[in-house]
Amino acid sequence: MTPTLGQTLHRLRHARGKSLAVVAGLAGISPSYLSRLESGDRALDRRSLIVALADALDVAPNELAQNTVAEIGPAGEERALVEVRLALLSVGMQAPNGVRQPVEALRTRVAEVLTAQRNCDHALVGDRLPGLIHDLHTALRAGRDERELLRLAVLTHVQGTQAWLCDVGAHQDLAWQAATLARVAAERLDEPTYTAISAFGNAFALLGAGGLDLMEQVLTSSDPGTATSGARQMSGMLTLASSLLAATRGRDAQQQAALDRAADLAAFTGEGDAFWFGFGPANVGVWQLSVALESGEHARAVRIAERIDPSALPTNTRRAAYYRDYGRALARLPRHRDTAVHMLREAERLSPARIQRQPSLRTVLAELLTKTGSERARRELHGMAYRSGLPV
Repeated sequence: MTPTLGQTLHRLRHARGKSLAVVAGLAGISPSYLSRLESGDRALDRRSLIVALADALDVAPNELAQNTVAEIGPAGEERALVEVRLALLSVGMQAPNGVRQPVEALRTRVAEVLTAQRNCDHALVGDRLPGLIHDLHTALRAGRDERELLRLAVLTHVQGTQAWLCDVGAHQDLAWQAATLARVAAERLDEPTYTAISAFGNAFALLGAGGLDLMEQVLTSSDPGTATSGARQMSGMLTLASSLLAATRGRDAQQQAALDRAADLAAFTGEGDAFWFGFGPANVGVWQLSVALESGEHARAVRIAERIDPSALPTNTRRAAYYRDYGRALARLPRHRDTAVHMLREAERLSPARIQRQPSLRTVLAELLTKTGSERARRELHGMAYRSGLPV
């Protein structure tokens, strides 16, 4: 069984020779709360707290997450991860070694991978992605149809490579390589909407690494405008990312202003799907839920979730995010923990990796293991915990 975030936090604190009181004081929490985080009695699932604790321990935030996901996943997933890593390395070495194909064939393959990713078919993505990376960058080196291939590269590496790596629990530095490839392609292309797509991917890579100042710089330097429907939708996605950054920093007025602007844009665009983002009113609701959780407002998050119709969400990725975050919110309300287990199980059915391979979600399961009441909920919870590599 692999350690939880809390256990890793405990190990790092002792390795640094720091007391509960010292680390808690530096992170702005009480020693008793830190003790509960380390024991698993309280979930460590807020980015702001992970960043604060990492700073207190003089480590990068991703060092807390490192070694908290089961080292061995499904055999196919592990093989795919090795092959994706090698594909990214080969592109970085300017030797993609793929098969040259016409842009029409590559466009079809990109659509297949991105459709599978948003349907949470991680096995199919892992199977097709390495070859696509090799062949797409081989075509780019040939110099024909360059602008169209650069657009495909930005989409592939943000919505395919980076998204898949994050879902399967790969090391964040590997996802950063994908985000970097997207940024390089976007800079060569120099089109505002594709710069915005790259900015979105880079922003989330920086958020995971605790680079909040850099994330803000990336988001504020990209402006796709509102001249077209696609540009409006990308403006909405960057605004949603800004709301999450503001919540992570505890800037309530900024996060609410960003959410309000995103809601206004969504009301104008309606339910859209430009660049595979699925921006629209339903998706904005899921982001409002996520931002409330990051702000520590669990009761408000539940009220937001109750207003969302999950059947209106455009993709399995968004529905899985809804059930996951609804479950996280309910897990903090004492009389709703059995329902929390049910919601998390729904998320796992849609996207197993988003429950089983995410360090912060494993801490939610660990907390629920100490508190869930009914026999049926305990059976469901123990199954999820076992599949996530937790001791049961």
